[in-house]
Amino acid sequence: MKTPVDLSALAKWPNVPACYDWLSLDRRGDWRLRGERVVHHGLIALLNRQYGVDERGCWFVQNGPQRVFVELAYMPWIFRRAEAGFVGHTGEAAGQVKAVYLDGEGSVLLETTLGVGLLDDRDLAGFIAECCHADGLPAGDEALIYLMETGQGDIRWRNRPLLSIAAAGLAERFAFNPRPQPEA
Repeated sequence: MKTPVDLSALAKWPNVPACYDWLSLDRRGDWRLRGERVVHHGLIALLNRQYGVDERGCWFVQNGPQRVFVELAYMPWIFRRAEAGFVGHTGEAAGQVKAVYLDGEGSVLLETTLGVGLLDDRDLAGFIAECCHADGLPAGDEALIYLMETGQGDIRWRNRPLLSIAAAGLAERFAFNPRPQPEA
């Protein structure tokens, strides 16, 4: 059973300033503290458990009375393959896949019940191998590159169209702030 988050520190210290530029999430779903990968299992569990988003689309970790904002290397969620589907970097089930995107760099993005995120590159080859044309024939590298470069083509993953998407406007499109800063 999950231990409830202790919010009593907020009542005791209500005006603790937020922390910026210390914590980040890389493209593989690893936490980084001042650029160094976090490897302590207890700290990783705390970060995963306390990960959330505010009304501005800024992702953070609640650490007692202090909110520690997270710089995102690419997306707020990093998904990995699991037996029943996908799981987020925090261990939460991604839920239903609503849309699948391919960006111009060959990254796969999944829009899921949990949120939108990047497919971990270690799962990319297997995912791409499951992609096919509308007629069921496997989609080769040329077709995927053509989709990445032109946005045209009918490639599918599990009968869902693989949509072309530009990396440049992802934060605006999916309403998140990849580099939170203090409000002015």
